[in-house]
Amino acid sequence: MVKECLVIGRPNVGKSLFVINFAEYLGFENIEVKISFPNGFSTLKQYSIPQARQELTGLGPHKTRCLQAIHLNIPARKGYKRVKITDTTGLMDTIHQDMEIRKAIAQTLGAIRQADIIIHMIDAHNPYATSTPALLGEVDYQVAQFAQLRGRYCILANKMDLPGAREGLAQILQKLPGQYTVPISALHKRGFKEVRSFVLRSC
Repeated sequence: MVKECLVIGRPNVGKSLFVINFAEYLGFENIEVKISFPNGFSTLKQYSIPQARQELTGLGPHKTRCLQAIHLNIPARKGYKRVKITDTTGLMDTIHQDMEIRKAIAQTLGAIRQADIIIHMIDAHNPYATSTPALLGEVDYQVAQFAQLRGRYCILANKMDLPGAREGLAQILQKLPGQYTVPISALHKRGFKEVRSFVLRSC
């Protein structure tokens, strides 16, 4: 049975880049992405890893406005385990003015309830929401509270390659104590060995 691993977090924390680079880390040169829109329509697209990085990632908020899933074979002791890893729309504390984005966020929230494994990504370098000076948004606390009841949940403290990230990581550990937290760099694929081990343990 294929387990679904959902990657969630606020906009611009690095979810899409992580999913693509994690596939590359596992040895994939090309990926097939199932794109599922909030209106129920879905399609399959083939990408090389460089194409996926160019077309599916971006600096602006809410580049991803739907669920984007790929199937990965993760080597294990007895062959491999097959996992569906799904990129999602960035969550927000406030209600977005754009109806399309609101529907995409609602789609993400619905997917959280169905996921087998939840990976919660937080930007350790710049973990401040645009509307509040708090380290973590209310949505981060809500996600952590809900997901920890599921048992298959971890936090990825991303952008550890950037200045100030160590201080951000310390604050994440303080604000969300007791959670399994992995410091990573999605850009440079650092910490991916620990992420791989977590996913395998959770399958």
